[in-house]
Formats: sequence, C-alpha cells, structure tokens
Amino acid sequence: MRVLILGSGAKDHAIAWWFSQSNFLGELFIAPGNVATSRFATNCDIDPSDPVEVYETCLENKIDFVFIGTEAPLFTGVIDYLNERGIATFGAPRRALKLEADRNFARAFTDRHNILTPRRNLFETKQALEKFLSRHSGEHFVLKSNTLAPSRIMLDSSDSTALLSFADRLFERGPVLLEEHIKGVHLTATILVDNNGYFALPLTSDYMYSSEEDGLPTGGMGSVCPIALSQDIYQTIREMVIEPTIYAMKVERLSYKGVLTISIILNDDNIPVVVDYHVRFNDPATQAMVPLIRNDIVSLLDAMQEDRLSGEKLLLKDGCTVAVVIASENYPMNPATGRTVRPISPLLLYNTLSELPLVFTGAVSGTKEDELKTSGGRCFTIVGRGETINKANEEAYRYVSAFSFEGAWYRPDIGNAFMIQNEN
Repeated sequence: MRVLILGSGAKDHAIAWWFSQSNFLGELFIAPGNVATSRFATNCDIDPSDPVEVYETCLENKIDFVFIGTEAPLFTGVIDYLNERGIATFGAPRRALKLEADRNFARAFTDRHNILTPRRNLFETKQALEKFLSRHSGEHFVLKSNTLAPSRIMLDSSDSTALLSFADRLFERGPVLLEEHIKGVHLTATILVDNNGYFALPLTSDYMYSSEEDGLPTGGMGSVCPIALSQDIYQTIREMVIEPTIYAMKVERLSYKGVLTISIILNDDNIPVVVDYHVRFNDPATQAMVPLIRNDIVSLLDAMQEDRLSGEKLLLKDGCTVAVVIASENYPMNPATGRTVRPISPLLLYNTLSELPLVFTGAVSGTKEDELKTSGGRCFTIVGRGETINKANEEAYRYVSAFSFEGAWYRPDIGNAFMIQNEN
C-alpha cells in the first residue's frame, strides 16, 4: 500500500512512525512533514488543506490511501474531494464535521441519546452572557467557542469579569457556550470507526493546562498511557459513552471511516462525562498511545475499508508511556517563533536507538538537526517508555534538557498523579 499522510505536527509524526513499522507498507509520503519524518518517508511540499494539490500529489505518486489525522484538511473538504475521485481515505467527511465544529449540535446530539454532558447555555451576545453571569456570581464555569477552535481555546474560571473579558475574543468567531465545571480526571478515548462498529485504542489521560495550579488551557502539555482503571469503570465508559455514541452516529447518518476522539472527564463518582468530540486524532494523546500499539495500522485500515473493525482485537506492548511536550515561550496565547533550537543528537531526534525515548517533532521548521527554529507553540514531544508510569516518567524527563531554545518550557509533573508510591 502506498500511503499519503497529511500533516506536519507531532501527532502526524507519531502516526507516520506507526505506519513505518507496518509489514504491509509499500511506500510512505507525508505532506508537508517535518525534519524527522524525512528520515523514513518522502516529504511532499504542498498545502495539505488544498484538495486539488493533494489530489494531484496522489496521482503523481500513485497513492492508494490518504490518511488525515489532523483538523485543517478535514475542514477544507479534502476527504470529500478525494472520495468523489475514487481515492480511499481515512477521515471524517463534511456531514460529520459538526460533531466537532458545532458544540451546540454535539450537546443536542448527546441529549438525544442520553449521553451525559455538562449542563450548558449558548449565548449569541455578550449582553446575554453578562446578564446570566450576574445571576450566578461566584459559580465555576467553562467558557468555549461554539465553533471549531484550535488548541481547545477556553477559560475555566469562577471569575465573572475574567469570563466576560475572555468572551470578547470568542464572540469574534460566533456564539459561545458556557458549561458547568466538572471536577475529575481528564481521559481521552480514541476509537477507529467504520460503518458497522469501532475499534478502541488505549485510553490516555491528558494534561490540558499550562500548570497544575491556575494554568491556562492549552492543546495539551502531556499525556500518560495506559490508564489503570478497574474493569467496571472501563465497562461504564463503553456502555455510557462509546457504544451510545457509535449507535447515535449510525442512526443520525453520521458514520464514517476514520477516527473519533472523545474527551471525557471521569467525575468524583467515577461517572464519565463527555466534554468534547473531535473527528481527528488529539495531540499529545496520539504520541502517548502509538508506541504501545502492536496492531499493524495497515491491517486495521484494511478492516476499516471492509467495515469489520469491530472484529479486530487490540494488541498492546507491555509497559507504560509518559509524553512530555516542550513548548515555546508564551504558548498558548502568543507563542514565540523563529527561536533557534540547539543542535539535537540525530540518534535522539530520529528515534534511532530503542533504548532512548521516542521523540515526535511538532512546530519546528528546518531540514537539518543543526538549523531548526521554532514555528509554533508545541515544538517537541518526548515519550518515555517503562514498565511503570514512574519509570516512563523518569526516561522522558531525563532527556528534556536536550531540547533547548530560548523560552522553552514544559510541565514538570506529567504522570505524577498516576505514579506508584514507594516503588523500588
């Protein structure tokens, strides 16, 4: 199989790395890719969000399958354009995008099918929002754009003044959604879907804020995998979230062949509450789980094309992962770009040695390891692997200093909440 992946970020690098391990891969292309993907795939210098450019690249390179795990190409109609021209794809078509791009629709969708979500209100104007908050002074809310918003732009606060100020930038995009704050553990359920069922990848827990206390919401600063939950809780998540969602998608003609990511908060009563749907892979959950999956991705895609994903069994390697994101100064609000990255050992940057952590490259420009510059917010993800979360955490943090540039920062506590106490 000749495969084209669309994207250039760390999660796209992780997906490409997964493909590179396949026994059934013919040749791998990625558009546009990055410095690290060029070591095992052909980088294509095109706009991955331009349907015509992508289609012409498919013809030129005799591509059998196009894999889209990132958001931008989905929302410019690349999937529909390619499907209409007979090229097999992985990703959500336009009719299913409202699960992510219209949160109010997604909340109504969950209501119709008895899937638990936070209580919420939709506001068209700042005046209506201000009036509501004046009646609920001191209550804790989460404010989000109702439309597609990069890096999960939101504010989690009980300060009405701060919420109203933050709402100004959100109203520029359209209506806003004000939800109740749910306390609990953040989980990401990633499932491959086809027209008849689904295939669940391992659960991760993501660190969504810039710091443990009073941090800003980000696109994700770290992730751990797998999550040690009781079988009863796993079953509850399947019965209350995953299976009702898959059924509802089929009933409402939203089924497709691709990935669905469900952001969940497991509340203090161990009840799963759906806080968002994403019709693509999430970063950094993808980087944390991919190294643990033994299933051949091409075999899974064959099963997807034949609508038999539900018959596949998840195969995992032993151990755990801790994924730590190295971010640029001022991320998430206004990340500094153009900062020179100190030269990185090729052995580390290109995942050459199995005893080193895996590194997935994100918002970094340049074609050589000694001439890289930051080009966005989340620049590298270091994935430590170990028998336990403790050992995976130790491996990841041992190498963070190797990724150095002015203003580089990371959260120092990824995985701490899941560590085994007094481990020898």
